[in-house]
Amino acid sequence: MSNTIKQRCEISEEYKWDLSTLFKSYDEFETKLNDVDTFVEVLSSYKGKLNNPETIREFMDKETEIDRKVDNLITYAMLRRSEDTTNEKAQAMYGKAMSKMSKIMAASAYVQPELLSLSKETLESLLNNDILKDYKFNIEKLILKKDHTLTTKEEELLANFSEVLNGASEISSNLMDADMVFDPVEDKDGNKIELSGSNYILLQSSDDRVLRENAFKSFYKTYRLHNNTLATTYTKAVKNATTQARVRKYNSSREMVMSNSNIPLEVYENLVSTVHKHMNTMHRYVSLRKRLLKVDELHYYDVYAPLVSNIEKKYSYENAQNLILDALKPLGKDYTDVVKGAFKDRWIDVMPSKGKRGGAFSSGTYDSNPYILTSFTGTLDSVSTIAHEMGHSMHSYLSHKTQKPQYANYTLFVAEVASTVNENLLIEKQLSEEKDPMNRLSLLNQYLENFKGTVYRQTMFAEFEKKAHELVENNEALTPSVLNNLYLNLIKDYFGDDLVIDDEVKYEWSRIPHFYRPFYVYVYATGYSSAVAISEKILKEGDSARDKYLEFLSMGGSKYPLDELKHASVDLRMPEPIDTALNKFKAVLDEAEKIADELGL
Repeated sequence: MSNTIKQRCEISEEYKWDLSTLFKSYDEFETKLNDVDTFVEVLSSYKGKLNNPETIREFMDKETEIDRKVDNLITYAMLRRSEDTTNEKAQAMYGKAMSKMSKIMAASAYVQPELLSLSKETLESLLNNDILKDYKFNIEKLILKKDHTLTTKEEELLANFSEVLNGASEISSNLMDADMVFDPVEDKDGNKIELSGSNYILLQSSDDRVLRENAFKSFYKTYRLHNNTLATTYTKAVKNATTQARVRKYNSSREMVMSNSNIPLEVYENLVSTVHKHMNTMHRYVSLRKRLLKVDELHYYDVYAPLVSNIEKKYSYENAQNLILDALKPLGKDYTDVVKGAFKDRWIDVMPSKGKRGGAFSSGTYDSNPYILTSFTGTLDSVSTIAHEMGHSMHSYLSHKTQKPQYANYTLFVAEVASTVNENLLIEKQLSEEKDPMNRLSLLNQYLENFKGTVYRQTMFAEFEKKAHELVENNEALTPSVLNNLYLNLIKDYFGDDLVIDDEVKYEWSRIPHFYRPFYVYVYATGYSSAVAISEKILKEGDSARDKYLEFLSMGGSKYPLDELKHASVDLRMPEPIDTALNKFKAVLDEAEKIADELGL
């Protein structure tokens, strides 16, 4: 592990993404950005004219074309800012792009209310008009919003304020990624280690407990100093969502967000209740962690530590590519050929660097290849992260290749399925070949961590969000202490009695960027559960299950997400997928406990 983090200019080009499929230079970006003012005029020119199929089709074609061009601008600016959040030029271009986006939103704010002002009979007639057949599903979804759309003037007002209303996320992101400074920390040998948002989890995954504890305390010392600010930014984000839900006549912000994908609230409730039914298994895992780490007290800085401390496999980026390609063979040669091209053509920004946004993501547009940002550190977890993000990228690639642009983007609800199928195939491949009990225990640890982090942890986040939004909807204040205590109590519920509750734990909520995208985190848990069912089917049933899955990946946003998943033989209207996932977790835990017993650990 390197003790220093490189500047971006010190990273070799082969480990940086190639953004030329979007724009070849900043100058080209600036030129295209200036075209947005013309787009505003085009969109505005249809106001008051959307009352017949011919004009509506003409407008929708132009809007689709404009959306593609604006998406290229926003995505390029976001990617440039993400690769180095301290780059003022990138910050400025992102600000310009978002400002232009706000103008586009304002210019087209009349569209939905104008269309929905048409009579029910007229709207239904549009569904069956051949002129609009390429937009039939979009019109169907629009009709569902009829009772929740404001007047044209009100929609325009909200659109004009969108940049301000969504500012809390950007403020918190800049604070966490660019402005926060953490004290360097010492390892057990007294070596100084630089600490940042991008390497914090890596340090928490070290087998050096002194380093883990020091990093944990230093990291949350800084978050504690910003507790009031981050409580304020999060409160503003929650109030933005709850206020919009109220004015749009939804019963809650959660209902508003979930209705966008036609997901009933019962899916959310079913997730939480089913996870609680399996909470004892999570507590067993915490007990196993304490036992294998041989600690008198298990602290929160121990929850990411490897259970098998004497196994420290490191992988080069080239090793990682080969491991991933081998694991993805069950998805077929066409699939793996595209993945090979992704590695070769530099879809991925690979290495950690100063100012780089923390975490990992996949992003792209209809006109570009998908892009992946990660901070590869040579651990199995970082190999798994690339497999995960490649799942997202392949989902986007196949959707964009198959669907028209208006149906190319899949919903958030299915977004985590493809990524987790890849992760599961990777670890199942390794388990199928590994015979050494200690190495096998290490792999099982990785599998258990995936379940813990994606089903249990994300469901815990989902409970936090639900309760925070409900407090605001009941006119109660989200003070720092309220948010801290709410999170602390959830940690106690999910981790059980074997975890010592360190005071720093209560600040963890404030570093979760997904909370600024309301009611997004629960889809990680439902997506993971779906992916367990799908990956098991692919490995057991072969081509027939694979073909259904690849068809699912190619659907984009052409159907409601629950219907898309049903095509892949997963019905989240029922509790079975969550039960299946957590029964798999139990089976993995059973084997880990058995090996520990046999080895006398």
